[in-house]
Amino acid sequence: MNRSVIFADVSLLLVAFVWGTTFVLVQNAIAFLEPFSFNGVRFFMAAFLLGGWLVIFEREQLKKINKKLLISGIIMGLFLFIGYAFQTIGLLHTTSSKAGFITGLSVVMVPVFSFMLLKVKPGFNAIIGVSIATAGLYLLTMTDKVSLNIGDAYVLICAVGFALHIIFTGKYSSKYPALLLTVIQVGTVALLSGIFAFFTENWQQAFETGVLFKTNVVTALIVTSLFATALAFFAQTAFQKFTTPTRVALIFAMEPVFAAAAGFMWANERLSFSALTGCLLIFAGMVFAEIPAKKTLSIFRRKTA
Repeated sequence: MNRSVIFADVSLLLVAFVWGTTFVLVQNAIAFLEPFSFNGVRFFMAAFLLGGWLVIFEREQLKKINKKLLISGIIMGLFLFIGYAFQTIGLLHTTSSKAGFITGLSVVMVPVFSFMLLKVKPGFNAIIGVSIATAGLYLLTMTDKVSLNIGDAYVLICAVGFALHIIFTGKYSSKYPALLLTVIQVGTVALLSGIFAFFTENWQQAFETGVLFKTNVVTALIVTSLFATALAFFAQTAFQKFTTPTRVALIFAMEPVFAAAAGFMWANERLSFSALTGCLLIFAGMVFAEIPAKKTLSIFRRKTA
């Protein structure tokens, strides 16, 4: 495994950490600012930050804008919008830890969609890793005493959106400049969120200082716009070219583990023994997928000889 792949994996794991630990922040914020309005402000702030950096320091990338790049960024932004829209709505009806767990089901969807859409067959280790992580996700989601509800269904749709976003990020990230592609996809999410907020929510709240400057809201907006949006999606777009969509999904499967830890520490959400076991299985699945396939097969052959 070369240094680029290792650095990419570590960077993507940090992205999963940031996403997982912001579930509680978002859930607290949307109690005051409705979901589409929150996402509209969050992604607009991120697009403004990234766009400013692009214009000031990476202006040469602007010369590479063309129709194909715009369409690629919009497609990525559309699936990202679906993911965040349904995730944020789901957080109104379910716990932050359960939302993190169900979002992690994208780890199962990515290799299936990759094969269906891109004809990419997952490797032996990836299949085993996904299977182990899926068992972990089952323990995290289906064996808890808390029953499933409409919020969980919304978050499941979000998992589909995120899975497709991972796949198309892998497809386009190696073709176009990372920063420019990130600005377009983040801007697309901001625009779509704003449109849906205008038609479905009390969008005027997004311009009320009494709402925006509530501690829960302003903290969530600053943290999520800078770290969980601008930096996170730039990192994903820049580093996913060094790995496969299935591998990225396995790394991102750690997000619900981080979400569970954050929910336990900051929101006093209980974690059962099965949930803890599920966390360990997800981690094991990610680690197993990192082991070179030749080494795994040689160990397997020695044991069966």
